[in-house]
Amino acid sequence: MPRPFPGLLLLLWPLLLLPPPAASGLPARPGFWRLVPRGPLGSPGRRSAPAAPSGAPTLGPGQPGGARGAGVCKSRPLDLVFIIDSSRSVRPLEFTKVKTFVSQIIDTLDIGPADTRVAVVNYASTVKIEFHLNTHSDKQSLKQAVARITPLSTGTMSGLAIQTAMDEAFTVEAGARVPSYNIPKVAIIVTDGRPQDQVNEVAARARASGIELYAVGVDRADMESLKVIASEPLDEHVFYVETYGVIEKLSSRFQETFCALDPCMLGTHQCQHVCVSDGEGKHHCECSQGYSLNADGKTCSAIDKCALNTHGCEHICVNERTGSYHCECYEGYTLNEDRKTCSAQDQCAFGTHGCQHICVNDRPGSHHCECYQGYTLNEDNKTCSVRNRCALGTHGCQHLCVSDGAASYHCECYPGFTLNEDKKTCSAIEEARRLISTETACGCEATLAFQDKVSSYLQRLNTKLDDILEKLQANEYGQIHR
Repeated sequence: MPRPFPGLLLLLWPLLLLPPPAASGLPARPGFWRLVPRGPLGSPGRRSAPAAPSGAPTLGPGQPGGARGAGVCKSRPLDLVFIIDSSRSVRPLEFTKVKTFVSQIIDTLDIGPADTRVAVVNYASTVKIEFHLNTHSDKQSLKQAVARITPLSTGTMSGLAIQTAMDEAFTVEAGARVPSYNIPKVAIIVTDGRPQDQVNEVAARARASGIELYAVGVDRADMESLKVIASEPLDEHVFYVETYGVIEKLSSRFQETFCALDPCMLGTHQCQHVCVSDGEGKHHCECSQGYSLNADGKTCSAIDKCALNTHGCEHICVNERTGSYHCECYEGYTLNEDRKTCSAQDQCAFGTHGCQHICVNDRPGSHHCECYQGYTLNEDNKTCSVRNRCALGTHGCQHLCVSDGAASYHCECYPGFTLNEDKKTCSAIEEARRLISTETACGCEATLAFQDKVSSYLQRLNTKLDDILEKLQANEYGQIHR
């Protein structure tokens, strides 16, 4: 088919860049480049965004509402093979546009051994694999390799190109992932003419082998051939542009086609605690520490860690409302620095026992209260009440203290002594009598001598008694404070 007159092409160029007419909402030509969003994140080309209203202008890269922003839209891992027509009908400048189109799509993908791998098959009447899926693992080297591709410039053997891609490019040896990895195999064929060989059967075999085929027609491309090549549904896999000058705009459409929306970033996940992206638009919910995921796969419930017996508390495990726990100790013990084990307290040494008189340790962490001599322990087992005032040692009796009850007493004297008028001190009786019987009671001198001698004896006796009383009191005080 002859090419349009160059001058006419220049006149029609602005019209070719216009979007499809808004009135009908249909392309100006059947199969004109139009991407319809598919269901939620299935095979490549599916998105969960709503379709644009009928007749809405198509959007290119850089226009508001075009490709999804980074972090929300992440390309799915693919084994992607470009099959590009470089026959004589594709002029050098037009072939450069095709390479730019391929590079722009590469820019929208996550490239890497675990992400998308890219190969290019160049064809005319012959087929050349420019590089395999495992040749380049980064965008820069991929785009440099694309830029070095040169046209073959003869014929249009589309069927042979698809067969070569299926036999040589989509193999494990060439870098394709094994089927168990569930990585989609996708081919994008770009042509501007009618195939010069049979494509029906080879395209059917490619689709049956699991390869998803997209067909992009330019200028004189045969629409029926594109439909025979492409996968179903056709309105999602067949694209047409009038010239190579606008083919670059399809790159944004393929970006949306290969986009996997991240519900964790969009905030549509409904996870109560944590949303985890699994890639390819999938996600799962997890719970914060101390919680477990409920059967609905979204909400969380606090784990009773104490009931699980994995808490490590030596004495007592106490659940907290946050799903966590803490350890406590029995009375008389303190929690160690590890916040799990316990050590016995010496409450008597700490002064926290509450005993009024005496604290006695029984065993680690245990004690009881006792009272001083002359006191009895009250029912609270801590305080004491007077039981015998004589035992307190504060009675003041010179010889003997006799208890008359809980708070009463009287003093008595040892044998041979008599209680003085103060009811506390005592005087000797027998010594005084003996002195009186042996002394001459006649005469003043005898009387004075007798009185002096009696006084002397009494003083010595009192001194001895004082010594004895001091020893007795010291002995009683020692018993009380033992």
